[in-house]
Amino acid sequence: MLDRDGFRPNVGIILLNQRNQVFWGKRIRTHSWQFPQGGIDRGETPEQAMFRELHEEVGLKPNHVRVVARTRDWLRYEVPDRYIRRDARGHYKGQKQIWFLLQLVGHDWDLNLRATDHPEFDAWRWNDYWVPLDVVVEFKRGVYEMALTELARFLPRSEQQRNRYLRSGMRPREQETGQPGAVPSAHQAPALYPARTGSFRINPGIELPPGASFDPDPQTNISNQQDNKPVQ
Repeated sequence: MLDRDGFRPNVGIILLNQRNQVFWGKRIRTHSWQFPQGGIDRGETPEQAMFRELHEEVGLKPNHVRVVARTRDWLRYEVPDRYIRRDARGHYKGQKQIWFLLQLVGHDWDLNLRATDHPEFDAWRWNDYWVPLDVVVEFKRGVYEMALTELARFLPRSEQQRNRYLRSGMRPREQETGQPGAVPSAHQAPALYPARTGSFRINPGIELPPGASFDPDPQTNISNQQDNKPVQ
């Protein structure tokens, strides 16, 4: 189902834990990490689609989460041709999304990446709120920034403070000392990168840093290698 401009209606999900970290999933059999998202079926409202996708991709039910907020308008991104099936090229352009901010009120062990016969993710972790801006595939980065920024005002005050750093383009220590490069910005979090922390190999072709969770052992932590397989 496409609109007249070639955009598919879609929902995106930012799921928070009690520490206001966000759920980050690794697409099955790839090195690509992203937020849960999925198409809106004909006759569905965005909220109905969100709860369906939440269960299909993450295994959570409505009683496991609290809806905190949603974006006011559609946020759009275009998909490069190399990611689009040949039969869809020429009329499919990308996604238009309503984003939801959810608070997990259940437990990590409620997450189930194999809730359906067609899992979307095969690993997951919790990330600092702004980290996805640095590690998501490039063509989604703009819409991620718009969604995270719009919804950041619904976070607790300490998390909202980080939004001011993002908008100003300054790092937290620069705000305090005026010295550039004193510490990494909140959304860079270099300690999460396997090249700097060391990593272990789960199976050939898949590397995760210490603490990463494979389906779905609720630990925490990511590798960010992209490939050219189609994405949502």
